[in-house]
This record gives sequence, C-alpha cells and structure tokens, in this order.
Amino acid sequence: MADIKRAKEGNQDELIEKIVFINRVAKVVKGGRRFSFSAIVVVGDGKGRVGQGLGKANQVPDAIRKGVERARKDMKKIAMTDVSIPHYVDGKFKSGKVMLRPASDGTGVIAGGPVRAVLEAAGVQNILTKCQGSNNPHNMVKATMDGLRRLRTVEEVARLRGLAADEMVA
Repeated sequence: MADIKRAKEGNQDELIEKIVFINRVAKVVKGGRRFSFSAIVVVGDGKGRVGQGLGKANQVPDAIRKGVERARKDMKKIAMTDVSIPHYVDGKFKSGKVMLRPASDGTGVIAGGPVRAVLEAAGVQNILTKCQGSNNPHNMVKATMDGLRRLRTVEEVARLRGLAADEMVA
C-alpha cells in the first residue's frame, strides 16, 4: 500500500491518493502468457470528499493513473463530525459487509488495509470498524464507500422530517 500526495493545478486542494491493491492478471495465449495489471485506488481531500477507482492496463503506472482518474470522477462528499462519523452505519457490497462505528476523540482509525485507506483519504480520524463476510479488497473498498455515502447529519435528517435540528436531539 503506497501513499501519494499530489497538488492539482489551479486553486483546488491537494488530494491524497492511496493505492489499495495491485493485481497481476495473466491471459494464456498461443505464445505463452500475457500479463496485465489492475489497481484499486482511493482519492480524497482529507476533508470529507472521497472516491474510488479501478484502473487496468499492461503496465502498473498506467493502471494507477487510470484508477486515479476514475477515483477523481467518483469523488463525493460524506457527512462527518469534526473528527469522526455522525452515527453507526453498515456498508454492503455483494458479500462484503463493513460496520462503521463513531469513536471518541483520541481513538484513531481502527480498521484493516482497504477500509483504512478509504477512511484516511476521507479525513476520518476516529472510528471503529469491523469487516464481515468477504475480505476481498474490491468488495471492502466498495462496502466502505457505500457505508460512508449512507451517512446523514442531524441537520439533513431534520430537514427531511420537517423539524428544526434542535428538536431532533430532544
């Protein structure tokens, strides 16, 4: 797993790029084996925006570049408190399930490889997680993204219910 930070041109923020998994794939042809590579990449700004992408190419750098491009297009804002997530949520993708639970300040990111990469790119600093079912990196990243995109702030829920935010807490 590698961390790469790059500054985008113009006035946009610096993005955090994390390579989650690189896989070598072999295609058997008449003359032997042809190898290609796939790379799962997570891109975030560390302030609540995160996206994931899968790039495939004959060379590793090209696969990473394609993954980063797709991840940038996939970036979405997630609901966060100052350093954690607003509430408990489960993320699911196929047979992969990720439990995300908010944690008090000072806990840190308690998560495995693919889940940790997504949460660190998003800027979550305190969280407890548990992966259940599949531990395939593809499914873990997508299940984590599903859970993060399901998060709602108190203000959003209050607006949906037609109440004031202070009425929700009571």
